[in-house]
Amino acid sequence: MFKPLILAALSAATSASSGLANKPIGALDLTRYAGTWHEIAHLPMYFQRHCVDTITATYTPRSDDTIEVRNACRTQSGEMDESVGAARPVAGSPGALKVRFAPEWLSWLPVVWADYWVVDLDSDYQWAVVGGPSRKYLWVLSRQPDMDRAVFESIKARAAKRGYPVDRLKMAAPLR
Repeated sequence: MFKPLILAALSAATSASSGLANKPIGALDLTRYAGTWHEIAHLPMYFQRHCVDTITATYTPRSDDTIEVRNACRTQSGEMDESVGAARPVAGSPGALKVRFAPEWLSWLPVVWADYWVVDLDSDYQWAVVGGPSRKYLWVLSRQPDMDRAVFESIKARAAKRGYPVDRLKMAAPLR
């Protein structure tokens, strides 16, 4: 009876020690991060169930030190769907943001803000990987509408080492 528990504990400890820490990156230049990103892949999320392709996220700095977040995608009917929210930096954690898509008048409620961690980022800001502490969501983003397969596989391997279930990734754009 205890043997399976011991084996499970040893397995978890081994995978944790061979992995990468799941935490936000140590430095993020929000000015360079601003602009449009194309989604290459994501872990399935309820709110994206209607998206089929042409998925983008556009980040625009605002004068109040927040960022407008505009997510868009093409639906099965061929129409573009869009949602607009806001993001704010997390003090003391440059790669972490809090994001909300609830109406602004609810922004005083902590529950409307979700963790948005940039966990991996190209030094030239050509691709980014966004996740969070729960590992329930993950987005692979690119400045281009497609991505080199070798780059994607490398990103995917690092995300797996951080504990993300990359076997469940849903492709949203082509690889070349």
